[in-house]
Amino acid sequence: MSQEVLVLNSDYEPLNVCNLRRALLLVFSGKADILHAREDAEGRIQELRTVSGERYAAPSVVRLRYHVRRPLPELKLSRRSVFARDNYTCQYCGMVGKDLTIDHVMPKRYGGPMSWENLVTCCRKCNTKKGDKPMDKVGMRLARQPRRPRYTPYISLNKYVAGTRHDVWKDYLPVFTDINGVVQ
Repeated sequence: MSQEVLVLNSDYEPLNVCNLRRALLLVFSGKADILHAREDAEGRIQELRTVSGERYAAPSVVRLRYHVRRPLPELKLSRRSVFARDNYTCQYCGMVGKDLTIDHVMPKRYGGPMSWENLVTCCRKCNTKKGDKPMDKVGMRLARQPRRPRYTPYISLNKYVAGTRHDVWKDYLPVFTDINGVVQ
């Protein structure tokens, strides 16, 4: 039951991503309704069975029956959010993978700040090659200039980026042009 479910506010605004167990608790307690059921690769609705043999559709998207008021969240600078912003891609060579690090474009010893504009996702090979030298001294160039994302989703940035890969979730996640000009 580790499958993720998108939770929407009563006005269809994305609020959270929770696990399947939590979503079922919201539905069975009468706090949420299932908008979309989870489908398998052939397009069949996945079902859950109780001990007594009852069958229920496994939710993919649920909507709360009441409105939850939340202040607009502040997008925090973290490792995960930098990886999500850069789409898990090395900003020097373009390698996509999981063995990535964070690199300071302008090294800290030269006064480079800990900011959205100075941190990029980098593979270990490029990070070793660059070391703690400025890019121009090593002859490396960035694929894209790093910037703070303009959109702050209620769900975390890495969950938002992962959620854009779900076909059903795309209908509910706001479309925005990210820092690189790519429509998410």
